[in-house]
Amino acid sequence: MPALVLLGAQWGDEGKGKATDLLGGSVDYVVRYQGGNNAGHTVVVGDQKYALHLLPSGILTPECTPVIGNGVVVDPSVLFSELNGLNERGVDTSKLLISGNAHIITPYNVTVDKVTERFLGKRKIGTTGRGIGPTYADKINRVGIRVQDLYDESILTQKVEAALDGKNQLLTKVFNRRAIEVDQIVEELLTYADRLKPYVADTVLVLNKALDDNKVVLFEGGQGTLLDIDHGTYPFVTSSNPTAGGACTGAGVGPTKISRVIGILKAYTTRVGAGPFPTELFDEDGAALRRIGGERGVTTGRDRRCGWFDAVIARYATRVNGLTDFFLTKLDVLTGWEEIPVCVAYEIDGKRVEELPYSQSDFHHAKPIYETLPGWSEDITKAKSFSDLPKNAQAYVKALEEMSGAPISAIGVGPGRTETIEINSFI
Repeated sequence: MPALVLLGAQWGDEGKGKATDLLGGSVDYVVRYQGGNNAGHTVVVGDQKYALHLLPSGILTPECTPVIGNGVVVDPSVLFSELNGLNERGVDTSKLLISGNAHIITPYNVTVDKVTERFLGKRKIGTTGRGIGPTYADKINRVGIRVQDLYDESILTQKVEAALDGKNQLLTKVFNRRAIEVDQIVEELLTYADRLKPYVADTVLVLNKALDDNKVVLFEGGQGTLLDIDHGTYPFVTSSNPTAGGACTGAGVGPTKISRVIGILKAYTTRVGAGPFPTELFDEDGAALRRIGGERGVTTGRDRRCGWFDAVIARYATRVNGLTDFFLTKLDVLTGWEEIPVCVAYEIDGKRVEELPYSQSDFHHAKPIYETLPGWSEDITKAKSFSDLPKNAQAYVKALEEMSGAPISAIGVGPGRTETIEINSFI
Protein backbone atom coordinates (compact mmCIF):
# COMPACT_ATOMS: atom_id res chain seq x y z
CA MET A 1 0.00 0.00 0.00
CA PRO A 2 2.38 2.73 -1.17
CA ALA A 3 0.33 5.78 -0.11
CA LEU A 4 2.18 9.05 0.36
CA VAL A 5 0.97 12.36 1.78
CA LEU A 6 2.68 15.52 0.55
CA LEU A 7 1.88 18.74 2.40
CA GLY A 8 3.15 22.19 3.28
CA ALA A 9 5.16 22.43 6.48
CA GLN A 10 4.86 26.21 6.87
CA TRP A 11 2.08 28.65 5.89
CA GLY A 12 1.67 27.32 2.36
CA ASP A 13 3.33 28.44 -0.88
CA GLU A 14 6.32 26.17 -0.16
CA GLY A 15 6.50 24.68 -3.65
CA LYS A 16 4.20 21.67 -3.24
CA GLY A 17 3.31 21.73 -6.92
CA LYS A 18 6.90 21.14 -7.97
CA ALA A 19 7.32 18.33 -5.45
CA THR A 20 4.10 16.65 -6.57
CA ASP A 21 5.01 17.04 -10.20
CA LEU A 22 8.48 15.58 -9.57
CA LEU A 23 6.87 12.44 -8.16
CA GLY A 24 4.13 12.38 -10.80
CA GLY A 25 5.94 10.05 -13.16
CA SER A 26 6.28 7.48 -10.37
CA VAL A 27 2.73 7.55 -9.02
CA ASP A 28 -0.57 6.28 -10.39
CA TYR A 29 -2.94 8.73 -8.66
CA VAL A 30 -2.52 12.27 -7.33
CA VAL A 31 -5.32 13.32 -4.97
CA ARG A 32 -6.30 16.76 -3.68
CA TYR A 33 -7.91 16.09 -0.32
CA GLN A 34 -8.93 19.52 1.03
CA GLY A 35 -9.25 23.20 0.23
CA GLY A 36 -10.44 24.70 -3.01
CA ASN A 37 -9.35 27.36 -5.44
CA ASN A 38 -7.90 29.37 -2.56
CA ALA A 39 -4.77 27.27 -2.99
CA GLY A 40 -2.32 27.51 -5.85
CA HIS A 41 0.61 25.62 -7.30
CA THR A 42 3.10 26.78 -9.89
CA VAL A 43 4.65 23.96 -11.93
CA VAL A 44 7.38 24.58 -14.51
CA VAL A 45 7.66 21.96 -17.28
CA GLY A 46 10.48 22.75 -19.70
CA ASP A 47 9.92 26.36 -20.73
CA GLN A 48 6.23 26.21 -19.83
CA LYS A 49 4.81 27.51 -16.56
CA TYR A 50 1.45 26.26 -15.29
CA ALA A 51 -0.56 27.92 -12.51
CA LEU A 52 -2.96 25.43 -10.93
CA HIS A 53 -5.55 26.45 -8.35
CA LEU A 54 -8.07 23.67 -7.93
CA LEU A 55 -6.72 20.84 -10.06
CA PRO A 56 -4.18 18.36 -8.65
CA SER A 57 -0.65 18.83 -9.96
CA GLY A 58 -0.75 15.31 -11.37
CA ILE A 59 -2.98 16.62 -14.15
CA LEU A 60 0.27 17.51 -16.00
CA THR A 61 1.56 13.93 -15.97
CA PRO A 62 -0.08 11.78 -18.70
CA GLU A 63 0.44 8.47 -16.86
CA CYS A 64 -1.22 9.76 -13.70
CA THR A 65 -4.90 9.87 -12.72
CA PRO A 66 -5.71 13.17 -10.96
CA VAL A 67 -8.44 13.05 -8.31
CA ILE A 68 -10.42 15.74 -6.49
CA GLY A 69 -11.45 14.10 -3.22
CA ASN A 70 -14.55 14.47 -1.07
CA GLY A 71 -12.78 16.92 1.26
CA VAL A 72 -12.33 19.52 -1.47
CA VAL A 73 -14.80 22.34 -2.17
CA VAL A 74 -15.32 22.87 -5.89
CA ASP A 75 -16.23 26.03 -7.77
CA PRO A 76 -17.46 24.62 -11.11
CA SER A 77 -16.75 27.83 -13.03
CA VAL A 78 -13.15 27.82 -11.83
CA LEU A 79 -12.82 24.10 -12.54
CA PHE A 80 -13.95 24.47 -16.14
CA SER A 81 -11.84 27.58 -16.65
CA GLU A 82 -8.74 25.64 -15.56
CA LEU A 83 -9.65 22.63 -17.67
CA ASN A 84 -10.23 24.83 -20.72
CA GLY A 85 -6.90 26.58 -20.21
CA LEU A 86 -5.00 23.28 -20.01
CA ASN A 87 -6.85 21.79 -22.98
CA GLU A 88 -5.93 24.82 -25.08
CA ARG A 89 -2.28 24.16 -24.23
CA GLY A 90 -2.51 20.53 -25.29
CA VAL A 91 -2.84 18.94 -21.83
CA ASP A 92 -5.11 15.87 -21.70
CA THR A 93 -7.52 16.32 -18.78
CA SER A 94 -9.86 13.43 -19.56
CA LYS A 95 -8.59 11.20 -16.73
CA LEU A 96 -9.70 13.59 -13.98
CA LEU A 97 -11.97 12.09 -11.30
CA ILE A 98 -14.13 14.15 -8.93
CA SER A 99 -15.80 12.80 -5.82
CA GLY A 100 -19.58 12.95 -5.89
CA ASN A 101 -19.37 13.86 -2.20
CA ALA A 102 -17.24 16.97 -2.77
CA HIS A 103 -19.11 20.15 -1.86
CA ILE A 104 -19.84 22.87 -4.40
CA ILE A 105 -19.00 26.54 -3.89
CA THR A 106 -22.18 28.33 -4.85
CA PRO A 107 -22.51 32.01 -5.90
CA TYR A 108 -24.09 32.85 -2.55
CA ASN A 109 -21.08 31.38 -0.71
CA VAL A 110 -18.82 33.78 -2.60
CA THR A 111 -21.12 36.72 -1.84
CA VAL A 112 -21.25 35.93 1.87
CA ASP A 113 -17.46 35.53 2.01
CA LYS A 114 -16.81 38.94 0.47
CA VAL A 115 -19.36 40.95 2.43
CA THR A 116 -18.43 39.30 5.73
CA GLU A 117 -14.73 40.02 5.27
CA ARG A 118 -15.43 43.66 4.44
CA PHE A 119 -17.71 43.91 7.47
CA LEU A 120 -14.89 42.75 9.77
CA GLY A 121 -12.79 45.79 8.86
CA LYS A 122 -9.55 45.85 10.84
CA ARG A 123 -10.40 42.42 12.27
CA LYS A 124 -10.47 40.79 8.84
CA ILE A 125 -8.83 37.39 8.49
CA GLY A 126 -7.39 37.88 5.01
CA THR A 127 -9.51 35.34 3.14
CA THR A 128 -9.29 35.08 -0.63
CA GLY A 129 -12.97 35.96 -0.97
CA ARG A 130 -13.64 32.85 -3.05
CA GLY A 131 -16.37 31.38 -0.86
CA ILE A 132 -14.22 28.67 0.72
CA GLY A 133 -15.06 29.34 4.37
CA PRO A 134 -18.83 29.74 3.89
CA THR A 135 -18.91 26.52 1.84
CA TYR A 136 -17.20 24.56 4.61
CA ALA A 137 -19.57 26.24 7.11
CA ASP A 138 -22.54 25.02 5.06
CA LYS A 139 -21.01 21.55 5.06
CA ILE A 140 -20.75 21.51 8.84
CA ASN A 141 -24.23 23.04 9.19
CA ARG A 142 -25.56 20.29 6.89
CA VAL A 143 -26.98 22.66 4.31
CA GLY A 144 -24.16 22.21 1.80
CA ILE A 145 -24.58 21.35 -1.87
CA ARG A 146 -22.64 18.30 -3.06
CA VAL A 147 -21.68 17.37 -6.60
CA GLN A 148 -24.11 14.46 -6.54
CA ASP A 149 -27.00 16.83 -5.76
CA LEU A 150 -26.79 18.26 -9.28
CA TYR A 151 -28.34 15.04 -10.56
CA ASP A 152 -31.55 15.31 -8.52
CA GLU A 153 -33.25 18.67 -9.13
CA SER A 154 -35.75 18.18 -6.32
CA ILE A 155 -33.06 17.56 -3.71
CA LEU A 156 -30.94 20.39 -5.11
CA THR A 157 -33.84 22.85 -4.83
CA GLN A 158 -34.61 21.79 -1.26
CA LYS A 159 -31.00 22.22 -0.21
CA VAL A 160 -30.59 25.62 -1.86
CA GLU A 161 -33.82 26.77 -0.15
CA ALA A 162 -32.51 25.58 3.22
CA ALA A 163 -29.19 27.34 2.72
CA LEU A 164 -30.74 30.61 1.57
CA ASP A 165 -33.30 30.81 4.39
CA GLY A 166 -30.67 32.07 6.79
CA LYS A 167 -28.33 33.72 4.31
CA ASN A 168 -30.98 35.99 2.84
CA GLN A 169 -31.86 37.18 6.33
CA LEU A 170 -28.19 38.00 6.86
CA LEU A 171 -27.74 39.68 3.48
CA THR A 172 -30.86 41.84 3.65
CA LYS A 173 -31.02 42.76 7.34
CA VAL A 174 -27.34 42.97 8.30
CA PHE A 175 -25.48 43.78 5.09
CA ASN A 176 -28.28 45.69 3.31
CA ARG A 177 -28.01 43.50 0.22
CA ARG A 178 -30.62 42.04 -2.08
CA ALA A 179 -32.01 38.59 -1.34
CA ILE A 180 -30.76 35.82 -3.63
CA GLU A 181 -33.38 33.90 -5.62
CA VAL A 182 -33.51 30.14 -5.16
CA ASP A 183 -34.54 29.45 -8.77
CA GLN A 184 -31.67 31.52 -10.13
CA ILE A 185 -29.10 29.52 -8.14
CA VAL A 186 -30.64 26.16 -9.02
CA GLU A 187 -30.73 27.06 -12.72
CA GLU A 188 -27.07 28.10 -12.70
CA LEU A 189 -25.91 24.99 -10.84
CA LEU A 190 -27.80 22.69 -13.19
CA THR A 191 -25.91 24.13 -16.17
CA TYR A 192 -22.78 22.41 -14.83
CA ALA A 193 -24.32 18.96 -14.39
CA ASP A 194 -23.81 17.49 -17.85
CA ARG A 195 -20.22 18.64 -18.21
CA LEU A 196 -19.28 17.45 -14.73
CA LYS A 197 -20.87 14.02 -15.11
CA PRO A 198 -18.01 12.24 -17.01
CA TYR A 199 -15.62 13.12 -14.17
CA VAL A 200 -17.83 12.17 -11.20
CA ALA A 201 -16.93 8.92 -9.44
CA ASP A 202 -16.96 7.07 -6.13
CA THR A 203 -13.38 8.14 -5.51
CA VAL A 204 -13.23 6.48 -2.09
CA LEU A 205 -13.82 3.12 -3.73
CA VAL A 206 -11.44 3.89 -6.62
CA LEU A 207 -8.57 4.89 -4.32
CA ASN A 208 -8.95 2.04 -1.86
CA LYS A 209 -9.03 -0.49 -4.70
CA ALA A 210 -5.95 1.14 -6.19
CA LEU A 211 -4.09 0.79 -2.88
CA ASP A 212 -5.20 -2.82 -2.55
CA ASP A 213 -3.73 -3.39 -6.03
CA ASN A 214 -0.40 -1.85 -4.90
CA LYS A 215 -0.84 1.27 -6.99
CA VAL A 216 1.07 4.35 -5.81
CA VAL A 217 -1.26 7.07 -4.55
CA LEU A 218 -0.04 10.55 -3.65
CA PHE A 219 -2.25 12.75 -1.48
CA GLU A 220 -1.59 16.43 -2.09
CA GLY A 221 -2.52 19.05 0.48
CA GLY A 222 -3.26 22.68 -0.26
CA GLN A 223 -2.11 25.60 1.93
CA GLY A 224 0.17 24.50 4.81
CA THR A 225 0.37 23.16 8.36
CA LEU A 226 0.15 26.57 10.06
CA LEU A 227 -3.07 27.29 8.16
CA ASP A 228 -4.82 24.15 9.44
CA ILE A 229 -8.20 24.95 11.03
CA ASP A 230 -7.29 22.87 14.13
CA HIS A 231 -3.50 23.09 14.30
CA GLY A 232 -2.71 26.41 12.65
CA THR A 233 -2.45 30.01 13.85
CA TYR A 234 -6.20 30.29 14.50
CA PRO A 235 -8.19 32.35 13.54
CA PHE A 236 -5.81 33.30 10.71
CA VAL A 237 -6.19 29.92 9.06
CA THR A 238 -8.03 28.18 6.26
CA SER A 239 -11.30 26.29 6.76
CA SER A 240 -10.04 22.74 6.36
CA ASN A 241 -7.27 20.38 7.46
CA PRO A 242 -4.14 20.53 5.27
CA THR A 243 -2.30 18.42 7.87
CA ALA A 244 -1.73 14.72 7.28
CA GLY A 245 -4.88 13.62 9.10
CA GLY A 246 -6.91 15.56 6.56
CA ALA A 247 -5.78 13.16 3.84
CA CYS A 248 -7.66 10.32 5.52
CA THR A 249 -10.95 12.16 5.97
CA GLY A 250 -10.67 14.17 2.75
CA ALA A 251 -10.00 11.16 0.53
CA GLY A 252 -11.64 8.31 2.45
CA VAL A 253 -8.62 6.14 3.21
CA GLY A 254 -7.64 4.74 6.59
CA PRO A 255 -4.52 5.98 8.41
CA THR A 256 -2.98 2.50 8.33
CA LYS A 257 -2.67 2.84 4.55
CA ILE A 258 -0.38 5.90 4.72
CA SER A 259 3.22 4.78 4.35
CA ARG A 260 5.08 8.12 4.10
CA VAL A 261 4.38 11.77 4.95
CA ILE A 262 6.51 14.34 3.17
CA GLY A 263 6.65 17.95 4.34
CA ILE A 264 7.58 20.74 1.94
CA LEU A 265 9.82 23.39 3.46
CA LYS A 266 10.96 26.60 1.82
CA ALA A 267 14.57 27.48 2.64
CA TYR A 268 13.17 30.64 4.20
CA THR A 269 9.60 31.44 5.30
CA THR A 270 6.67 33.20 3.64
CA ARG A 271 3.07 33.91 4.49
CA VAL A 272 0.06 35.39 2.67
CA GLY A 273 -2.69 37.14 4.58
CA ALA A 274 -3.02 38.36 8.14
CA GLY A 275 -1.74 36.73 11.32
CA PRO A 276 1.42 36.35 13.40
CA PHE A 277 4.75 35.74 11.65
CA PRO A 278 7.74 35.90 14.09
CA THR A 279 10.55 35.99 11.50
CA GLU A 280 8.89 38.45 9.11
CA LEU A 281 11.32 40.97 7.61
CA PHE A 282 10.44 44.59 6.87
CA ASP A 283 13.86 45.57 5.57
CA GLU A 284 15.94 45.18 2.40
CA ASP A 285 16.47 41.47 3.10
CA GLY A 286 12.72 40.89 3.11
CA ALA A 287 12.33 42.83 -0.13
CA ALA A 288 15.19 40.87 -1.71
CA LEU A 289 13.67 37.50 -0.74
CA ARG A 290 10.36 38.63 -2.24
CA ARG A 291 11.99 39.84 -5.46
CA ILE A 292 14.44 36.98 -6.03
CA GLY A 293 11.97 34.30 -4.95
CA GLY A 294 9.13 35.72 -7.04
CA GLU A 295 7.00 35.73 -3.92
CA ARG A 296 3.56 36.58 -5.20
CA GLY A 297 0.57 34.34 -4.50
CA VAL A 298 -0.38 32.07 -7.42
CA THR A 299 -4.08 32.33 -6.59
CA THR A 300 -4.36 35.64 -4.71
CA GLY A 301 -1.86 37.73 -6.68
CA ARG A 302 -0.83 39.25 -3.35
CA ASP A 303 2.79 39.84 -2.38
CA ARG A 304 3.88 37.29 0.17
CA ARG A 305 5.30 38.37 3.50
CA CYS A 306 8.88 37.09 3.75
CA GLY A 307 11.19 36.14 6.60
CA TRP A 308 14.07 33.88 7.59
CA PHE A 309 13.70 30.15 8.13
CA ASP A 310 11.83 29.25 11.33
CA ALA A 311 12.98 25.94 12.82
CA VAL A 312 10.34 26.14 15.58
CA ILE A 313 7.60 25.92 12.97
CA ALA A 314 9.40 23.11 11.15
CA ARG A 315 9.64 21.05 14.36
CA TYR A 316 5.96 21.63 15.01
CA ALA A 317 5.07 20.46 11.50
CA THR A 318 7.14 17.33 12.01
CA ARG A 319 5.24 16.53 15.17
CA VAL A 320 1.61 17.19 14.15
CA ASN A 321 1.99 15.51 10.75
CA GLY A 322 4.28 12.63 11.72
CA LEU A 323 6.62 13.69 8.92
CA THR A 324 9.01 11.07 7.59
CA ASP A 325 10.86 13.37 5.15
CA PHE A 326 11.29 16.96 4.04
CA PHE A 327 11.55 18.40 0.54
CA LEU A 328 13.50 21.67 0.86
CA THR A 329 12.64 24.17 -1.88
CA LYS A 330 14.09 27.44 -3.18
CA LEU A 331 17.56 26.99 -1.73
CA ASP A 332 18.86 28.91 -4.76
CA VAL A 333 17.06 32.06 -3.62
CA LEU A 334 19.49 32.39 -0.69
CA THR A 335 22.56 32.53 -2.95
CA GLY A 336 24.41 35.78 -2.43
CA TRP A 337 23.92 36.41 1.28
CA GLU A 338 27.15 36.49 3.29
CA GLU A 339 25.32 35.34 6.39
CA ILE A 340 21.90 33.73 6.76
CA PRO A 341 20.00 33.96 10.06
CA VAL A 342 17.90 30.97 11.16
CA CYS A 343 15.30 31.20 13.93
CA VAL A 344 16.06 28.44 16.44
CA ALA A 345 13.75 29.52 19.29
CA TYR A 346 11.52 32.36 20.49
CA GLU A 347 11.76 34.83 23.31
CA ILE A 348 8.42 35.26 25.08
CA ASP A 349 8.20 37.48 28.18
CA GLY A 350 11.95 37.24 28.60
CA LYS A 351 12.04 33.43 28.43
CA ARG A 352 13.52 31.22 25.73
CA VAL A 353 10.90 28.92 24.15
CA GLU A 354 11.96 26.19 21.71
CA GLU A 355 8.52 24.82 20.77
CA LEU A 356 5.53 26.53 19.20
CA PRO A 357 3.60 28.13 22.09
CA TYR A 358 0.19 26.70 22.82
CA SER A 359 -1.21 30.13 23.62
CA GLN A 360 -2.27 32.35 20.73
CA SER A 361 -1.30 35.45 22.74
CA ASP A 362 2.18 34.08 23.37
CA PHE A 363 2.70 33.36 19.69
CA HIS A 364 1.64 36.89 18.78
CA HIS A 365 4.32 38.25 21.11
CA ALA A 366 7.07 35.77 20.19
CA LYS A 367 10.38 37.32 19.16
CA PRO A 368 12.77 35.19 17.08
CA ILE A 369 16.11 34.05 18.50
CA TYR A 370 18.54 33.65 15.62
CA GLU A 371 21.66 31.68 14.92
CA THR A 372 23.64 32.90 11.92
CA LEU A 373 25.04 30.50 9.32
CA PRO A 374 27.62 31.39 6.65
CA GLY A 375 26.19 31.97 3.19
CA TRP A 376 27.48 31.21 -0.32
CA SER A 377 27.82 33.09 -3.60
CA GLU A 378 28.18 30.22 -6.10
CA ASP A 379 25.38 29.43 -8.57
CA ILE A 380 23.72 26.20 -7.41
CA THR A 381 21.03 25.83 -10.09
CA LYS A 382 23.13 23.30 -12.05
CA ALA A 383 23.87 21.09 -9.03
CA LYS A 384 22.86 17.46 -9.61
CA SER A 385 23.97 15.94 -6.32
CA PHE A 386 24.39 17.09 -2.73
CA SER A 387 28.17 17.08 -3.14
CA ASP A 388 27.82 19.57 -6.01
CA LEU A 389 26.56 22.20 -3.58
CA PRO A 390 29.03 24.68 -2.03
CA LYS A 391 30.22 23.63 1.42
CA ASN A 392 28.28 26.41 3.12
CA ALA A 393 25.09 25.44 1.29
CA GLN A 394 25.60 21.83 2.40
CA ALA A 395 26.10 23.00 5.98
CA TYR A 396 22.93 25.10 5.79
CA VAL A 397 20.86 22.13 4.63
CA LYS A 398 22.32 19.87 7.30
CA ALA A 399 21.64 22.46 10.01
CA LEU A 400 18.00 22.81 8.92
CA GLU A 401 17.62 19.05 8.85
CA GLU A 402 18.95 18.70 12.40
CA MET A 403 16.78 21.53 13.71
CA SER A 404 13.60 20.34 11.99
CA GLY A 405 13.56 16.74 13.19
CA ALA A 406 13.22 14.81 9.91
CA PRO A 407 15.63 13.99 7.06
CA ILE A 408 15.76 16.25 4.00
CA SER A 409 15.38 13.86 1.08
CA ALA A 410 15.22 16.34 -1.81
CA ILE A 411 16.36 19.91 -2.46
CA GLY A 412 15.01 22.38 -4.98
CA VAL A 413 17.82 24.42 -6.53
CA GLY A 414 15.75 26.17 -9.20
CA PRO A 415 12.17 26.43 -10.47
CA GLY A 416 12.48 23.89 -13.30
CA ARG A 417 11.36 20.28 -13.21
CA THR A 418 14.96 19.04 -13.44
CA GLU A 419 16.44 21.53 -10.97
CA THR A 420 16.12 19.22 -8.00
CA ILE A 421 18.64 17.19 -6.03
CA GLU A 422 17.27 13.85 -4.83
CA ILE A 423 19.12 12.55 -1.79
CA ASN A 424 16.74 9.70 -0.93
CA SER A 425 13.94 8.38 -3.10
CA PHE A 426 10.43 9.08 -1.80
CA ILE A 427 9.05 5.90 -3.35
